[in-house]
This record gives sequence, structure tokens and C-alpha cells, in this order.
Amino acid sequence: MKYLISWIIKNIPRTVLQRFSHFFLRIIQVFYLGKNVECPVCVREYRKMLPYGRNPARDNALCPNCLSLERHRLIWLYLKDKTSFFRDEIKFLHIAPELCFIHRFENLPNLDYISADIESPLAKVKMDIHKIPFDDNTFDGAMCNHVLEHVEDDVLAMKEICRVMKPGGWAILQVPFMGKNLIKTYEDPAVISQKEREKVFGQRDHVRIYGQDYADRLRSAGFEVNEDSYVMELSEKMIKRYALPSDEIIYFCIKPA
Repeated sequence: MKYLISWIIKNIPRTVLQRFSHFFLRIIQVFYLGKNVECPVCVREYRKMLPYGRNPARDNALCPNCLSLERHRLIWLYLKDKTSFFRDEIKFLHIAPELCFIHRFENLPNLDYISADIESPLAKVKMDIHKIPFDDNTFDGAMCNHVLEHVEDDVLAMKEICRVMKPGGWAILQVPFMGKNLIKTYEDPAVISQKEREKVFGQRDHVRIYGQDYADRLRSAGFEVNEDSYVMELSEKMIKRYALPSDEIIYFCIKPA
């Protein structure tokens, strides 16, 4: 299963996977039923989660029902425990919306919810993150997960997100860290072929590898940044139960008032 999923992720276009993968997984999930792990997003229990990833697939990663990954389950718990996301009236921008969140966010009565992306068939608004088509100071909250490593000018995209936030508004902006010990973010605009990008950046549609300066890049865009080690506050039992990443930092970014 690990190698099959890895092959599918590498070879089938993301837009196709976004439209159809959940139908296939509804059949597969029957073989994973059990009580060992639980997805806090859809509140389903399984013997274990599905593998997911590229080189090779990670074990115990993907919820067979809602398609949440480790980072999505962590963010869901973070929003519940550390923010007023589920309580306050919030105008919310969701960039590159994940299937596990879309309908749940749409159904929250307190959210004025807008999903946006340049190519995703799941998003309601077609949008280039380099030029966000909303006025200054529009949104109370925003989320953008594993997008900035794909875009040509990530700092410009960060500035655009900051621009459309209201003063005091917040955004969760997560990226992958493939080089854990990398001090400075590595990017090379001369690397343009998909084959070379996969070799250099770890994925054919990535254009950089983020280093320990990621928070400083966010600050340069105008945000105040709280690097929240929320997952490290949780018990090992809870991390195992929800199949969470053990060391992911939440980048909680605030537009200064």
C-alpha cells in the first residue's frame, strides 16, 4: 500500500486526486476499521491511518475518511484549544483549501468563509496568491498550508496575505521543512525542470526548501510571528491516539494593530 500511494501521488495530477481520491478511500477504509487511532476532524476510529507521502510514504498518516494528514489534525486541535476560531464571528480566507476542512468550515455558523486557489477544483475563488483579489484589511483570519514552497515569490505572497488581513487579524501559514538543519532557505531560480526540482527540492513542483529563517521571512512581510510548539505540550498518548506529528511548529502570524 505504501508504494502504491507513493506512486499515485507522484504520477496523478493533484487536481484529479482532489476530485476523486476520497471515493476510492471510502472503499479502502473498511480494511482499516478499529479502535487504535482517531481522527479529531471527522471523529472516526481506525486500526491505523493509511500511509501517505513520496519517498517513501509515511506510515499512519492519512485518515481514510476525511483525508486529513498529521498536520491537519494538529491544526484542528490547535484551532479548538488555542484560538476562538469556533466561537467568534470571523471572516476567514482559506488558501488552497484541504478537503478535510472545506465542508466543516463552510458549515460553521460563525464563519464568513472564502476558499481560494489558482487551480484547485475545490476552491470557490480562483486566485493568484501573488495578487490576492481582495481589499486591504478584509479578513479576521486566514490559513495557508504547504503552498508557499510552490510559489515563485513567497515573500510577496506573504505580504499579500498580510495586506488583506485586518489589523490584529491572524493567519496560520505552514510549510514543509525537508532540511531540518538548514539555516537559510534554499532556492535557485535556475532550477526549472521538474526532474531537477525533484532532485534539488524534493518534489517536482517545489521551488525552495525552507530553513530556520522561515519565521524571519514572515516577519519581513509585516507579520508578528508566534512559533508555537503546541504539539510538544500534548501527552504521548494523545499524539499517538490522533496520529499527530511529534515536532511540528505552528506558525501563528498576527498583523500588527
